[in-house]
Amino acid sequence: MVETFTTHITPYGLYRKVFLYLPDGWQTSGRRYPVVYMFDGHNLFFDSTATYGTCWGLKEYLDAHPEAIVVAPECNHEGNKRLEEYCPYNSDWFDGIHGTGKAYMDWLVKELKPCIDKNYPTLPGRAHTAIGGSSMGGLMSLYAIACYNDLFSKAACLSPSVRLCMEPLTADLGTASLRKDTRVYLSWGELEARDQHQLAQYTDNALTVAHLLSERGAAVYPYFQMNGRHCEADWRLQLDRCFRFLFGWE
Repeated sequence: MVETFTTHITPYGLYRKVFLYLPDGWQTSGRRYPVVYMFDGHNLFFDSTATYGTCWGLKEYLDAHPEAIVVAPECNHEGNKRLEEYCPYNSDWFDGIHGTGKAYMDWLVKELKPCIDKNYPTLPGRAHTAIGGSSMGGLMSLYAIACYNDLFSKAACLSPSVRLCMEPLTADLGTASLRKDTRVYLSWGELEARDQHQLAQYTDNALTVAHLLSERGAAVYPYFQMNGRHCEADWRLQLDRCFRFLFGWE
């Protein structure tokens, strides 16, 4: 089941809708569940709320694999605010991005996560806490696994927008203290690029990130999606591969 509630994002002084997936029977099962914190919650569960009319189909997938709780705030849809919220660094792209991703992540781990752990049957420890997203959300997930590795042991990074800030990102990844149980799913699609030159750049960036994570001790699953586009319909096709790798689900 998917519930929604409104939360206050303190550093921005804004209220935001949060999509919350709970396994059916969670109130009576007596179980506690791993938690996945995700970005762009409006794009995950329902076509009716998805920005481009097609969602990830995450509800249907999790209904068939009722093993986790997913907590997914909606993004800020005003102007370039999503880019600012979901970028942990400043960037020259899009006429300049003043990234506030660190403030967003501090809010998520210091306010949102404690609220979820208090009110729902979570397994609150690091071993059972993951973060994930696509595009800018994928970038944020890479940043989170590097800089908040004491809280997240797993990251789903689908088509992460690493080209916006490769230099500061790779600097953080290159010095990150990753625990040995860290697992990162990292994907990019063949048709995300305009031409073969750009595809080569995408691939080089992805493999550079994967190599840095591996050097720091993480288990990395780099996945090149043949015919993969930069869209929810194609990220949906990766759900099973991604969740099985991160959680070891049968």
